[in-house]
Parts: sequence; structure tokens; C-alpha cells
Amino acid sequence: MRSPMPINVTQDRGRSFPLGATRRCGGANFSVFAKRSRAAQLLLFDGVDDPEPSRVIDLDPYTNRTYHYWHTFVPGVPAGQLYGYRVSGPFDPTRDYASTRTKCSSILTVNASPDRCGGAGRRRENLGDNAATALKSVVVDPNAYDWEGDAPLGQPFANTIIYEMHVGGFTRHPSSGVAPANRGTYAGLIEKIPYLQDLGVSAIELLPVFAFDRQDGPPGLAITGDTSPCRFFAPHDGYSSRSDPLGALDEFRDMVKALHRAGIEVILDVVLQPHRRRR
Repeated sequence: MRSPMPINVTQDRGRSFPLGATRRCGGANFSVFAKRSRAAQLLLFDGVDDPEPSRVIDLDPYTNRTYHYWHTFVPGVPAGQLYGYRVSGPFDPTRDYASTRTKCSSILTVNASPDRCGGAGRRRENLGDNAATALKSVVVDPNAYDWEGDAPLGQPFANTIIYEMHVGGFTRHPSSGVAPANRGTYAGLIEKIPYLQDLGVSAIELLPVFAFDRQDGPPGLAITGDTSPCRFFAPHDGYSSRSDPLGALDEFRDMVKALHRAGIEVILDVVLQPHRRRR
């Protein structure tokens, strides 16, 4: 399916720093690192499952590129706006070139269907436009969420009692007593705070909650995350009870805030190097 032709969208050159999408001055600054790329487009989507972007913004290599960074500022872009990039460049899996001709990149995952992340094998094989199935990024305004004065608890580590858990599995079973809609989610974990307090727990350590590709495993078997993140620092939306673009992020924040109020610290088990499974 062919993507729509670029249309005239008011923009300026923007800034290369910070990376990602940053809300400022009534719009958003976009910046992405693409070292070996030759051309780039910013794609704006109206819906999570839209097969084509509603707007395509061509990035000029002379005004919208600084060294290896493509950047632009687009007025009127609100928090919650879905976006991605289409980048042209060499494709050579044997040399670990990550850029392809028509791929969407993402920062925050949204409603990831089984084939949206794309396992390592599929990433190397699919050369076509994947806008219809790729994860979309979401513009986030970090100042919009009300933390209500929340702050790290700073409890002495010598007095810490840690409960290690898997968010998706902790409340998945009906025996957890969690409402069906919240089982296996950040919201479900909030419901179990009294249980954790009864145990005397002072901190929980969450097994990796970064977005992951459920198909990055043996054929026919889905995985539960852990060592296969595909989007660093993006809360896995499969652990959210909400379906709106900012739902997973806000629900994760709600969980942290509720745990802190109960005197329980939150420790994240982080995997920074995805485990590559043999096929």
C-alpha cells in the first residue's frame, strides 16, 4: 500500500536536542538519530491502527539535519499525538545496519498487536512499508501528570524487604481476587497493595516492564518479556488496563505513586541488551 504524498504542514528546522518528541511553545520538537540514513520523513497518525499516516512531513537534509540527527518543530502538536518515522538508508543485516527504506520507529508503545514489534528475524526479512503494523510513538508532556508531591522514599537498604514479581503474572489468575479487567496489569498490582503490606514488604522489584515482542521466541510460543525488550523505557502496554495512547504510561505512574503512599519502594529490573534467540 502506497503512503500518502507529503502535504504542506507548517514547521521549522527544530533542534537536534533533546532526542525524541518534546512538547514546547505550542507544538512539539522531534529529533531522531539515524547515522546512515539518506532521507527521512516524520509521519503523524490519527489512530493507533491507521494503516497510513494522516500527515507526512519531509525533512530537508540541509535545514532539518545536524550531523546524524534529523529534527523539526511542528506547531499545534498536542500530547497524545501518534507519530513515527520513515527513513531511507542502506539495509545490510550482516553489518547490523538498523535503518531500512520504510520503517516506523517508536518511543512509547501503543496497543501492540502480536506482530508490531517484529522479532529479530522478521526485522531482518521485512523490507516493505510496515506503517500499518508498526508501533506508533506518542508525544508525551512530562509536566501534564500530577505526581501530587510524590518522591522517592529513601529507606535504608539494610532494612529493605524486597518482593520480586512479574507484573503480568502477579494478578493474572482469578485467585488473585483482582477485578477481571485489571488482572495482569499495573492497576491490578495497585489492588494488591494491602496484601503486600500484610507481608511486611518494603520494596517490590519488577521483572522487566519495557515493551517487548511477544513473538521473539520459539515458533508458535509467545514470551512474557523479561529479556527481550524492543522499546527501552516505554512501559509495556500489555500490562495496562487502559487502551488510550498515554494509558500505559499514566497507569504505571499511578502504580508507583500508590506504592509510595503505602511506604513501598519500586525497583526496576532492567535489561539493556536484548537477548537474541537462535531460530
